[in-house]
Amino acid sequence: MGQSPVFENLIITGLRGVGKTVLLETLRPLARAGDWLWVGADLSESASLREDHLAVRLCTDLAPLTSGFVVGTERRKEPGFGGQDFTVGQRLDYQTLRRLYQESPGLALDRLKTVLQATWTVVSGAPSPPRGIVFAYDEAQNLSDQAQHEEFPVALLLDSFQSLQRQGLPLMLVLVGLPTLFPKLVASRTYAERMFRVRFLDRLSEEESAEAILKPVADARCPLRLTGDSVRTIVQMSGGYPYFIQFICREVYDVFTQRADRGETASVPVAEIEQKLDADFFSGRWSRLTDRQRDLLWVIAHLDQSDSEFSVRDIVQGSAALSKPFSASHINQMLLNLAAQGLVFKNRYGRYSFAVPLLDRFIRRQTVAAEG
Repeated sequence: MGQSPVFENLIITGLRGVGKTVLLETLRPLARAGDWLWVGADLSESASLREDHLAVRLCTDLAPLTSGFVVGTERRKEPGFGGQDFTVGQRLDYQTLRRLYQESPGLALDRLKTVLQATWTVVSGAPSPPRGIVFAYDEAQNLSDQAQHEEFPVALLLDSFQSLQRQGLPLMLVLVGLPTLFPKLVASRTYAERMFRVRFLDRLSEEESAEAILKPVADARCPLRLTGDSVRTIVQMSGGYPYFIQFICREVYDVFTQRADRGETASVPVAEIEQKLDADFFSGRWSRLTDRQRDLLWVIAHLDQSDSEFSVRDIVQGSAALSKPFSASHINQMLLNLAAQGLVFKNRYGRYSFAVPLLDRFIRRQTVAAEG
């Protein structure tokens, strides 16, 4: 955020549960302390389907911050007969931004650029102007160009910000999302590789996981004490993902404190926690899949490298024992569909990974449950 002008934007990416949203929220006060305005929200699928939808989303998010700025004056008449004319300040509120977008000439790109240019002109002219504006969006993997419908919201966002940044406007993009996000940006505009600095958040190490488990209960007033075996069990169950550490520790805390009250020795209830985790985190995603998609994911989950990377060739070989094995072309098509659902992603080396952490363990548990 010390850039002037802004030519480098930020992408925070990683699997679900690694703390992307938490990190994003820690950047907000830093930006404000540096005299930057912060505009942000989650990008829903509806906001990212059409160019106009995305432009209106930006206007909606800008309005709460800009409505205090006066852009001009207008004459109004007092109500009633014989009312006197009076002058009021016209504010840069949502109605003003939306009207400016709708009434500006050109394509959606031209109109959005007009709105952002006009906004910065007004904001930078204030008595104590900010250094710039940060546009921060979580769940940005929902952005997707729709060539079949001639709608290109990804291109709209990239083209507008790159153009305005080249003109010297201090507008910065911070996008947060699953690993499918960056490939979508590059597929839309190849210059996206130069436009963003990408930060991939990975799982915690065993030492870091243990610290995350023990530090919250280190207070002498905390009634919970965990043995080394309990900590190791939680580390193994969580896979190093902060979300799962938090989820499992909350369950462990409840169980341990209740048993301590009864004078009983407690151990981590692995099966019960896994069952609750499956219901709360995995089952909804699993229920939306077809039987054939489940078969493909079953094959992947039973590969030796299921928790890291796998290739189409690995899946072909792994499916050979099935009554209906998969062909390479079929696998490629299904992986595209699963990537669109946020379950897998393709890295730049032509290999795939699960986009949902510990999904392979969940699938293997379903296999055991079905056989039992």
